[in-house]
Amino acid sequence: MKVKAKIKSEGRGTRGLRRGNCSGRGVFFFFILLSVFCLRARAQSYSIDWFKVAGGGGTSTGGAYSLSGTIGQHDAGGPMTGGNYSLTGGFWALISVAQTAGAPTLYIVQAGGTVTISWQNVSGWNLEQNGNLADSSGWTTNNSWTASTNGINSLLLTSPAGNLFFRLQHP
Repeated sequence: MKVKAKIKSEGRGTRGLRRGNCSGRGVFFFFILLSVFCLRARAQSYSIDWFKVAGGGGTSTGGAYSLSGTIGQHDAGGPMTGGNYSLTGGFWALISVAQTAGAPTLYIVQAGGTVTISWQNVSGWNLEQNGNLADSSGWTTNNSWTASTNGINSLLLTSPAGNLFFRLQHP
C-alpha cells in the first residue's frame, strides 16, 4: 500500500511570519529597547548654571576719575578693591565712601546692624553725607558726635534703610 502524505506549509519562509506568534514577542522586544533609552536619560547629571542680570551701562567721569560698568548685578560677594578705593556691587542698601582726592582716607566697617566710619584726624576736614550721588547739592555736614582716639576719628551709625554716601570736604 502506498501512502501519500501531503505536507502543509506552516507559512514560514520569505512570505512573512504567522500573525499570532510574533506580535507578543515584537511588542516585548520593543519595550525592552525603549526602556534602555529611558535608563540612559535618567542617568544624566543635574546642574544649575550661573547667570546674572546685566546689560547696557556706560562710563561716568569726574575730575581725574572714571568708572565704567554695566547695569545689573555684579557677582554678589565681597568688594572689589584697589589702593584706597573699594567698589561693592549688587542690589542692596549701601553705605559708601566718595573719596576726595588729597583728603584723608575714609574707612567703613559694617558689623551687624551698625556701621563705623573712621578717618585720620587732620584739621580742616569735615565729614559730609548725601543719600544721592547724582544730587551734587545734597551734601550736608554730618554733625553727629565723633570719637577721636590715637589720631583717628570714628563715627558709629545704625545701618540706614537706603543708600548713604560719605566724603571728607575741606571748606
